[in-house]
Amino acid sequence: MKPLGFFHLKGIGGQIAALVLASTVALHLVVTTAFLISRPDRPDTAPDGAPQLADAALLLGAASESERPRLLDDLARAFPKLNIETHAPGTVSVAAESEGQHLHGMRRHLGRGYRVVQLASADGGPHRIGVELPDGTVIAAQVGNGSRPWFWGAPWLTALMSAFICVSVLGLWAARALAAPLSSFATAAENFSLDGAADPLPERGPEEIRSVARALNRMHERIAGLMSDRTRMLAAISHDLRTPITRLRLRAEFIEDEGNRKRMLIDLDQMRSMLESVLSLLRNDRKIEAVTLVDIASSLQLVADQFGDMGHVVHYDGPLSATAAARPDDLHRGITNLVENAVRFGAEVTIRLAIAGTKLIIDVEDDGPGISDARKQAMLEPFVRGDDARTMDESTGFGLGLSIARAIAIAHGGELSLHDRAPHGLIVRMQLPVSQQPRLAA
Repeated sequence: MKPLGFFHLKGIGGQIAALVLASTVALHLVVTTAFLISRPDRPDTAPDGAPQLADAALLLGAASESERPRLLDDLARAFPKLNIETHAPGTVSVAAESEGQHLHGMRRHLGRGYRVVQLASADGGPHRIGVELPDGTVIAAQVGNGSRPWFWGAPWLTALMSAFICVSVLGLWAARALAAPLSSFATAAENFSLDGAADPLPERGPEEIRSVARALNRMHERIAGLMSDRTRMLAAISHDLRTPITRLRLRAEFIEDEGNRKRMLIDLDQMRSMLESVLSLLRNDRKIEAVTLVDIASSLQLVADQFGDMGHVVHYDGPLSATAAARPDDLHRGITNLVENAVRFGAEVTIRLAIAGTKLIIDVEDDGPGISDARKQAMLEPFVRGDDARTMDESTGFGLGLSIARAIAIAHGGELSLHDRAPHGLIVRMQLPVSQQPRLAA
């Protein structure tokens, strides 16, 4: 990594560093502007009425005794809020010389010979400031104390609020810049498919995010290629094995021993069935059947009738019509696998259909020996067959029926689960959304 690579503006680190720098500059500008406007360091900041009182004192101090009454009347009319009054020397009670910092500028403006004093207030009246003229006369007026709001107008609060805003902007940007690409990664993982229908991840954003998007797109391409090669290889093997299996069946017909001939034919049939089951599972991985509106109730009734025609006791229990978006052939194959597995171990099978909100619930119930709780999850994996209670003989299957049905359910955006049936038996439950974005099971 380069020493200054962190400050590269195309990366997350560089963008965050640039935003922190911009936020710091903006913070300093806001604080400086607030400081220049309020100037809390300026001691000569005049309170309300102080400049007018100082000018009035200078005017009266320079006037003669005969002119002061007229000037006082003019000042009272000009500044009514000050409530200016004059007191003869020794007629007012001076509390102390006012030491307020806000009156320093007033003292400098008056100069020598004038004294700013704090007048005593016996009855708790308003705050009054007096200016003692050189001849001892005191001019009193109601002047504010010049204090600023201690909270909202304080410079520290301005700096704190500015810092809070800058940090909030930084946090929102970082959350947006990082969460949005990660959300798209999660969506792409949920919609992962092997048929190339899913759009590749957009390669935008900071450099690190673009690198991850490119790596995930390449990984998707490699996985799709590996799955395609696996399917072609196994399909070729299956095709090549069919010919020798057919020749072995022909040769088995010439075996004179009836028992050996039947056992060999059974073994050959198992081999052929295994090849067909494996290819069915592989085809489901690559299935691209279109999603259409399907009457699920009619499809389930059709499956029940088909098994009834073969001599099995299969009932349908549910509404006469229930429409949902699905792949009709895949759904028919998945339900057929479940019913075929049920009639193999039970004497009576029931297909139930129920609608719960936005989901369709399809239950295939049998009255067989059931499956232990410890093996229910394992039974959904390929090539896993049941325990001794449900494995009657070697011709019962290859452990792919539930796996194929589960893959079909996941491809529809649903799920498949196993449950116990009272008093005995098994319930295979397939839950499908009424409307969904179809996905392919990888």
